[in-house]
Amino acid sequence: MSTSDKAKVRLHVVTGKGGTGKSTVAAALALALASTGKRVLLCEVEGRQGIAQMFDVPPLPYEERRIATGLLGANGETPGEVHALHIDAESAFLEYLAMYYKLGRAGRALDRFGVIEFATTIAPGVRDVLLTGKVFEAAKTERRKGTSSKDRLGYDAIVLDAPPTGRITQFLNVNGELAGLAKVGPVKAQADTVMTLFRSPQTAVHLVTVLEEMPVQETADGIAELRAAHLPVGGVIVNLVRPRDLSSETLASITDDTVDRSAVAARLREVGVAADDAVVDGLLAEARDHAERRALEDSQRALVAGMGTATYELPRIAGGVDLGALYELAGMLREQGLA
Repeated sequence: MSTSDKAKVRLHVVTGKGGTGKSTVAAALALALASTGKRVLLCEVEGRQGIAQMFDVPPLPYEERRIATGLLGANGETPGEVHALHIDAESAFLEYLAMYYKLGRAGRALDRFGVIEFATTIAPGVRDVLLTGKVFEAAKTERRKGTSSKDRLGYDAIVLDAPPTGRITQFLNVNGELAGLAKVGPVKAQADTVMTLFRSPQTAVHLVTVLEEMPVQETADGIAELRAAHLPVGGVIVNLVRPRDLSSETLASITDDTVDRSAVAARLREVGVAADDAVVDGLLAEARDHAERRALEDSQRALVAGMGTATYELPRIAGGVDLGALYELAGMLREQGLA
């Protein structure tokens, strides 16, 4: 994606195989975008209240809430804000009924009887239309320059923490999902409208992976499916990258078993470690495991590089990810040019 194409993107959809840290990356990307002065909305649709946990705020209701500000700009620019929205299908359905069928109090009665949960369960395509429709509503209003901050403004950018890679094309391709359910009517019209955004230059789908065989293969498959559905692929974010503490030459000597054991023992003694044969053997065994891991990661990195997309890398954060770590990751994404 070129620099001019990036400038057009307002909706950043973040997906990835489970366990790759896609929600963490989505949160970091929202902070990175806010660091450029943008007013950003971070949305989630999977019902886990992950945003509230990451930002250490109370569980989010079905309404937009300000949760953070971006990093101070590199040139001292005033940072923007990050707002959050937890979207659930039942609340979206009630809003939809009130908007199109004027069913306010009656809609809430249906919810009490479980009708809404039943409807969205037997017709998952409708559920996805409701979830994506809410994202579209948030995205369709441009920020109005000069408007009082007390007024409700649109957003400069929206980050959607989306379903996993295996379901992302189905989730975004709401027209295809509705083909056998609704030929006409408000639901079909809403799906058509949503697709105009999802297939436009204003949208980019970013895929999060780690340097392991299954996630990388699923990323490649996801990119192929998105392109086949004419949905715009953004970049691949390689997450949880381990530090590269050993040089290629050292790794090669470990793999070839040509390491000078006496030199290793001498170095251990220099730092006050007893260097008997058992200690040296254990250390070299750990080194071989590390060399094998690095070789696997390098092979997977080469596959990612051949996917025809921009790539970004984020390190594994020692001690886990808290709010401070999210800001650290946001800074890295900004430096690499994703925001």
